[in-house]
Amino acid sequence: MQWWRDGMASIAAPALVALAAAGCGPGGPEHDAGAEAAAVRGVLETQRVAWNRGDLDGFLDGYWKSDSLTFYSGSDVSRGWEATRARYVRTYQSEGREMGTLEFDLREVAVVAPDRATVGGAWRLTRSKDSPHGTFTLLLRRFPDAG
Repeated sequence: MQWWRDGMASIAAPALVALAAAGCGPGGPEHDAGAEAAAVRGVLETQRVAWNRGDLDGFLDGYWKSDSLTFYSGSDVSRGWEATRARYVRTYQSEGREMGTLEFDLREVAVVAPDRATVGGAWRLTRSKDSPHGTFTLLLRRFPDAG
């Protein structure tokens, strides 16, 4: 099984914001919260590395590929994985835009169920002309059929 971003809510963050309301399948009776927290951190590290090499699709591999994904950024709302991807392309890869270097400060990773986790932290982009930053809360879900 693999962890996927089910959604994310943001506080004072103009980007990297999604929240999905989705049901969850049954989790196993036994789980290792420490190993699962490390796996969640691994998802975010994989996303950070993909972002920093300019691989937006690699970054988005950590998002739930579903029409049920809802992505919030400032006053914008995108519904579905494709719309979320289009927003990232428009915001970070269209002409005159740059992705920059992404950093995460993961302040809290909580495995709240065998297939659910929350992450609280901060993000920062370092770009040639600015350095946007903010805080976030992520909701992650592990899908049994995801590999």
